[in-house]
Amino acid sequence: MSEISLVKAKEIITNIFEEGRQANMQPLTVVVLDTGGNLKAFERSDGASAGRFEVADGKAHAAIMMGIPSSAIMKRAEQQAYFVTALSVSFKGRFTPVSGGVLLTDDQNKIIGAVGVTGDTSENDTIAAVAGIKAAGLNVIS
Repeated sequence: MSEISLVKAKEIITNIFEEGRQANMQPLTVVVLDTGGNLKAFERSDGASAGRFEVADGKAHAAIMMGIPSSAIMKRAEQQAYFVTALSVSFKGRFTPVSGGVLLTDDQNKIIGAVGVTGDTSENDTIAAVAGIKAAGLNVIS
């Protein structure tokens, strides 16, 4: 598998929403991107605020464009704020350096896409993303 399929992307979203419900999280919004940063799938659960798409997309886009989880970019921002600000400008604002953006990998640990989750705390967003991806039978770099 060299790219995330639409079927698998939808399965991941369903799994993430289920994890959020089981953990009593706030309403979640999920974006799944392919390796080129293109939107593969998106869903916003009932009750999620309107601006959540941009946040979830920014988390996933940051991860896929830099090849590292958005949590790692967040840590880098603490030490290299100018660099991370420049990345946000370079990606025309489609870059959210906050936990909740994770990379999907296949069985050979090849990156096949990224997921961005928002709606609860950033840490819980990551927990939901990882659980949803693993439940779909894929690996994750979080």
